[in-house]
Amino acid sequence: KVLAREGAHVICLDRPEDDRLASKVNAEIDGTLLLCDISADDSPAKIANTVKERFEGIDIVVHNAGITRDRTLAKMDTKWWDQTLDVNLAAVIRVTSALEPLLKPNARIVCLSSIAGISGNVGQTNYAASKAGIIGYVRALAPTLAKKGVAVNAVAPGFIETRLTAAIPLGTREVARRLANLSQGGLPVDIGEVVAFLASPGAAGLSGQIVRVCGGNFVGA
Repeated sequence: KVLAREGAHVICLDRPEDDRLASKVNAEIDGTLLLCDISADDSPAKIANTVKERFEGIDIVVHNAGITRDRTLAKMDTKWWDQTLDVNLAAVIRVTSALEPLLKPNARIVCLSSIAGISGNVGQTNYAASKAGIIGYVRALAPTLAKKGVAVNAVAPGFIETRLTAAIPLGTREVARRLANLSQGGLPVDIGEVVAFLASPGAAGLSGQIVRVCGGNFVGA
């Protein structure tokens, strides 16, 4: 919604089985709805073909699809490990590769990492590994695309109040809030505003950077 407010025509992606919220948001911002599983083998080509057919190219790519499959490492099912790494990291790499030829000069790529990718988190070894991988990917990709004037950055959120985190036990949520200097969780719009800035002309001097949006949580700094 923040990107649409700033004038972007947004392609909204979500899985076909979870399309209700995506359809609602898409209608509100008059965007383009594309239903696909980001981890499916044919999704990168499907996304690229949609851009080719309907637009002249792409100015902004935001990688914000993500999942958690939490367990301690000793109890981690291989399937859950692989699924988390595939959605959170491998799919990002595949989609970026498919869209790279369509990037306009001075385009922006913004990836969603996490504080867990910086400091780790008990019970989230797979998630932390995937988000740490995003940080490494952004730092490696930035100089590669610099010759095209394309900037690549990441946002590392701390604890964000969402419908998913609302399912976490109250005590755990309160601890997460108090780890931040502001003693409160962030909101999705906080992340949206930072993403919009990194996608704007005003962020032309930033590339290969990881912007923490964590309310002053310096664990792992």
